[in-house]
Amino acid sequence: MPLPAGIHFLTPTVPLYVFEAEQPGATVLIQAGIHGDEVCGVHALQELLEEELRPDRGRLLICPVMNPPAYRARERKAPGGLDLNRCFPGDAGAPEREYRLARRFMDLVLDEQPALVATLHESQKRYDPKVTPSFGQTLVYGVKPMPGVVQDVVDQLNAARATDDEAWAPLFYPVATSSTEVIVDAVGCVGICVETWMGFPEARRVDMQRQVVRLLLKHFEILQSNDHVE
Repeated sequence: MPLPAGIHFLTPTVPLYVFEAEQPGATVLIQAGIHGDEVCGVHALQELLEEELRPDRGRLLICPVMNPPAYRARERKAPGGLDLNRCFPGDAGAPEREYRLARRFMDLVLDEQPALVATLHESQKRYDPKVTPSFGQTLVYGVKPMPGVVQDVVDQLNAARATDDEAWAPLFYPVATSSTEVIVDAVGCVGICVETWMGFPEARRVDMQRQVVRLLLKHFEILQSNDHVE
């Protein structure tokens, strides 16, 4: 059963914000901080929450810091822990915290049946089609055909980019063990990993993450006014 509007907790330190508009529409779930050294998605979602971002239609679920111990350490995974992004679909009875959290998140997704699950990431490598792997400045998807939202958002990002160095690209890069692909396989939703390049200043990366989130919400008609788009 979908959660009521309000603040819920997957664990004592993993809040989930659920917003529901008066008008019906799609459900979108945005998550960041599954890797603790990728901070700009966390900051972007926290800023949007502070600015009281609300859906015009449908339901919006935001989990700004999925992996607090890793985020506090500013490391990909918590010291001595596991890569949370490789622990899905999870196990409620596992001794490892990451498997238990992954199961809670998976159960949430199965209950909510979102149209989109977007995960905010960052990469130390700027995307180059000749270099595998490289991710910076891409929207990554793992199932063909490419969801139309990917190219739509990439085109809008490139039209608004500050410099040519900020150019974005779609990237097909399936990773069967990633949280996004496990969720897509289970739910049939659109799954996107947003990857900003760490070579840009942190403040600029936060701005770009904010822009991507708003454009995704606009595409799914969660936001309807152009005033929402940065």
